[in-house]
Amino acid sequence: MDFSIIIQVVLLLVGFVFLIKGSDFFVDGASSIASLLRIPTIIVGLTIVAFGTSAPEAAVSITSSITGSNAMAVSNVIGSNMFNILMVIGLSALLGELLMEKNTLNKDLPFLVGITILFAAFILIGWNISNIEGIILLIILIAYIIYLIFTARKSDDADVVEKPKLSLPKSIIFIIVGLAGIVLGGDLVVNSASDIAIALGMSETLVGLTIVAIGTSLPELVTSLTALKKGENQLVIGNVIGSNIFNILFVLGASSAISSIPLDSSMLIDVIFMVIVTVICFIFGKTQDKFDKREGAILVTLFIVYMAFAILRN
Repeated sequence: MDFSIIIQVVLLLVGFVFLIKGSDFFVDGASSIASLLRIPTIIVGLTIVAFGTSAPEAAVSITSSITGSNAMAVSNVIGSNMFNILMVIGLSALLGELLMEKNTLNKDLPFLVGITILFAAFILIGWNISNIEGIILLIILIAYIIYLIFTARKSDDADVVEKPKLSLPKSIIFIIVGLAGIVLGGDLVVNSASDIAIALGMSETLVGLTIVAIGTSLPELVTSLTALKKGENQLVIGNVIGSNIFNILFVLGASSAISSIPLDSSMLIDVIFMVIVTVICFIFGKTQDKFDKREGAILVTLFIVYMAFAILRN
């Protein structure tokens, strides 16, 4: 292997470390400030933590959009959303039965299906995501967050305020360091992944769907497996659905609002498969209000099949 490729692989891994640790620092700092301001824990979880686990995807896609790597900006989100459903939920279901919360099943999951179809429609209409469509996604995100906060404040958990882990000065430092790590990591991942793709004759789309998508989804995987280990099985589904919603509405919304993203029709199969995977997740959840080992095995198998197809297609 060419020495320059080895250097780019090392930089890619370093970028992933910066992204993941930056997200951790940002979430800890933001959560502590929220606690100091007496913001209920449930609202922090629904907003700050959801954004934090999607920060790597946001950093990579927004950086890609700014630098003109449009294929990676979109394929990163498509790949991450499929990885979250097929591997994060799939692996977790193989390790332990995942129960569905009523709100997640009846509200958040159908909402995810809806915006996934909307995202696919935006792409299929003109094979691009325009500035206007990006702004529409961001407006939907704002409305969704307002809805979450409004419904959370009406719930029984609305008065629960988590004890701050950090002082105010430390919280601010954590936020600044976290954001710096996210930005630097995103830059490293995009540049090194693009260089690897060119050197190996791979397309930006393939790199975004595989290497970058899996790398930026590590926070969701780690968070979900940790929740599973602690017996908080319901959090796994909520984490994945929340992250996928933020990926489409915030990550793609911000990226396309900054710069219109033209796409190639070769991504048709990937877009359709993403919609199918999301609908399958909805059907599995609705069928018995949970994900068991059999469904977990189906999801993991679908991921393996899709990865094999994506690699062979290139």
